[in-house]
Amino acid sequence: MIKHLVLWRLKDSANGKSKAENARLLKDRLEALNGRIPGLRRIEVGINVHDSHSGADDADVVLYSEFDDLAALEAYYPHPEHAALKPFVQSIRSARWVINYEV
Repeated sequence: MIKHLVLWRLKDSANGKSKAENARLLKDRLEALNGRIPGLRRIEVGINVHDSHSGADDADVVLYSEFDDLAALEAYYPHPEHAALKPFVQSIRSARWVINYEV
């Protein structure tokens, strides 16, 4: 199994919406992929509820997902439903971190 985690720091505002509004939209859109992409076992999205004191190292949204194997993860990237989210995500994020690991 492959675990795929992505953390995003969002812009304060984008597309006429606040950071909080865009975080909620991102969560809803990503979680809508659940059960729609072969090999994607689980998807969960969290919105940061507490910034650290400095805020400099904080992410605003995290994606936790599980895939059957590396081939399923590779098929996820170009999948049309996942690809359709990319322009929105790119328009609202200021930074992104990704890690993929096998368990």
